[in-house]
Amino acid sequence: MLKNYLKTAWRSIVRNKAFSLINITGLSIGMAASLLVFIVVKYELSYDTFQPNYNRIYRVVTQDKFDKDITYNSGIPVPALAALRNEFPHIQFGALESSYGSQVTVPSGKNEIGNKFIQETGIFFSEPQVFNVLKYEWLAGSPAILKDPNNVALDEKTALKYFNSWQEAMGKTVLLDNLVPLRISGIVKNTPVNSDLPLSVLISYVTLERYGKSYNHFDIWNTTSSNFNIFALLPPGVEMEDVNKGLLQFSKNHYSVLSNTSIKTNSLQPLRDMHFDRRFATFGDHITSKSTLLTLLLIGIFIILMACVNFVNLSTALSVNRSKEVGIRKVLGGNRKQLFGQIMSETSVIVSISIIVSLGFAWLALPYIKHIASIQESLSLFTSQTISMVIGMGILVTLLAGLYPSLVLSKYNPITALKNKMVTAGVRGVSLRRGLVIMQFTISQILIIATAVAISQMNFISKADLGFDKEGVLILNGKSDSVSLSKQTAFKQQLLQIPGVQSVSLNNDAPSSDNLWSTNFAYNHQPDEKFQISLKFTDPDYFKTFGLQLLAGRIQAESDTMREVVINETLVNKLGIRNLNDVIGKTIRIGRNQWYPIVGVIKDFKTSSLREDIKPIVITTRKAFYACTGIRIRTGQLAGTKEAIEKTWDRFYPEYAFSSQFFDENIARFYQQEEQLSLLYKIFAGLAIFISCLGLYGLVSFMAVQKTKEVGIRKVLGASVTSLLQLFSKEFTVLIIISFFISVPVAWYMMHNWLNNFVYRVPLSIWFFVSAIVGSVAIAWITVGYKAIKAALANPVKALRSE
Repeated sequence: MLKNYLKTAWRSIVRNKAFSLINITGLSIGMAASLLVFIVVKYELSYDTFQPNYNRIYRVVTQDKFDKDITYNSGIPVPALAALRNEFPHIQFGALESSYGSQVTVPSGKNEIGNKFIQETGIFFSEPQVFNVLKYEWLAGSPAILKDPNNVALDEKTALKYFNSWQEAMGKTVLLDNLVPLRISGIVKNTPVNSDLPLSVLISYVTLERYGKSYNHFDIWNTTSSNFNIFALLPPGVEMEDVNKGLLQFSKNHYSVLSNTSIKTNSLQPLRDMHFDRRFATFGDHITSKSTLLTLLLIGIFIILMACVNFVNLSTALSVNRSKEVGIRKVLGGNRKQLFGQIMSETSVIVSISIIVSLGFAWLALPYIKHIASIQESLSLFTSQTISMVIGMGILVTLLAGLYPSLVLSKYNPITALKNKMVTAGVRGVSLRRGLVIMQFTISQILIIATAVAISQMNFISKADLGFDKEGVLILNGKSDSVSLSKQTAFKQQLLQIPGVQSVSLNNDAPSSDNLWSTNFAYNHQPDEKFQISLKFTDPDYFKTFGLQLLAGRIQAESDTMREVVINETLVNKLGIRNLNDVIGKTIRIGRNQWYPIVGVIKDFKTSSLREDIKPIVITTRKAFYACTGIRIRTGQLAGTKEAIEKTWDRFYPEYAFSSQFFDENIARFYQQEEQLSLLYKIFAGLAIFISCLGLYGLVSFMAVQKTKEVGIRKVLGASVTSLLQLFSKEFTVLIIISFFISVPVAWYMMHNWLNNFVYRVPLSIWFFVSAIVGSVAIAWITVGYKAIKAALANPVKALRSE
């Protein structure tokens, strides 16, 4: 029986080539898109799940609550670690402190500097206790090596980068920032890429205590750095809520005496939430919100549903042509169950072919997935989970796409079917098909609106006035150590001699970045204000180099230490002062330092991404913190000037690797995920429109068959082609208008929430929605037009003979 079903199914597919091709195309594209969405979502949800105690690992984070503001910090004061171990002895704690942009030098052994490697991420000062919480496989050595100073462990890929193999690396010595000698005493297996803890270089924490005393934060409770993270492993049976209650009391005991301007509290953040919580930074390369993943999943589900709708529409449209076949089968003894099995087997064959084709599409598209998601590693299409998903999707699609057509065809009355009078049957079926078309165009219009809003917001971001000039500024990353500081002035003067260089600034940070240094402060000999300021340490040429605009007073004078400060408009406003000139000459105290005069006010500039408010900023001088050089280059001379800058760097700092980025590229990285989401909307909107057009073609085919005699009679009575086109298109226009009124509130809600991620955003204009309805109607008319014109131009004699 099954063999006969399959043979008959194949014959039916071959006989109806156009129908089969459209169905296979729609289903395969829909399944390929859904499969890729599944792979992306599965990858994002897999972050750090390789940890054996994944559900019992937490990070201790900090929250500062001011009168009108809350700040979140993934770090915790360094002395809190010992206090936590003392007050929570039943919990295992381990500390990691990251070091960004450090240089590791591998000596050549021939009185030469050796190979220099810039490690942007992955360098950590680590306690051995970390490995009681986080589990990593050691290929050589053990966590015990981290008890002693000047010991380091590398992961496999880093050891291979520095040496020929990890075995050769063992026992060798490298230099950290040309200052700290480190003996390679251990090798750790590579951390999976889907981790927010990319442990590449692990230096014993006692090394930092020996060489990093200048940071002066090892015993200070009121300094919190996001670089210093504490991880905790809760014993079985211990709940996060109970520990958080204890941490609340812990915070009152240790922080209440430090400040009366804010309430600082510690709490636990589950490891499973780290990758999805934008409030707290991670050591990984990106954070993905769960709402984004949910949106992706919904889009994937919608696309596959639309493909199933197409199958239903086309199958029911074709059912009229198969009515005689069904009637003959029933007269010859075929029962409804057999007919149902026959139609479902045809569906199964088409779905099976579509699955094979969809796997081909997905395989071709997989290498390009990094353009639409923050995934840099090569993903495998054929994994056990993916295969299970494909099988499950195949079964589900077979049921969704085949169930209704099978029920419709199998219940036909044999006498009516043999007379080929099925054209008047199934009124409810027509209503269902109309409902399916409404659903398709509702989804399409939601995606069209989302795409238009996302593109508009990204265009707004690219053209927004950031308060500085981001174009043509090259940023060099260095180190604020004694060696580089002694050469800074001479290096700057030499850079200014390069023909393509317009200006040079020594500073600790660019105007806009994720690296914000915040602290408490007081104004004009008053008590501390109940909000924090962000600090930037720069020379006077900072304003010219980055195009910052002075509104009142003057810029600070050149100095090696803090002497004068410049503040921004936001700080003036938060102080409740209306006239900018009123703050000139007043004083400000940063932290517990002395009072410094305010000499100028600058126009606000965006201190981070457009998702956030502008921070109150204080700009001052302090040469000891200048680890960054900003260089404005003349337009049209970027490449040649950059090459000259690199040669100058190598001459002054041969012991340091040259590391540079253009400022506008750094700004663009702020919005990488939004750009990817915008691209996703474009792709899926295009797929939705394409699949909707196939669905419309199916319904028009059905209508053309249903209205064969009506069209013939109308033509005999003198109806024009235009009026016949209106006959077909009128109904679809009504359906699209109905879908528009359904899609508008959904799209508005979805994009309103997305835009709320940005403090600075485009308004949800009515034109976004108008463009969706106009575009949908135009697409529908074009799709309907071909089939409608074909029906309108048919010979009316043939139509009137049709029975």
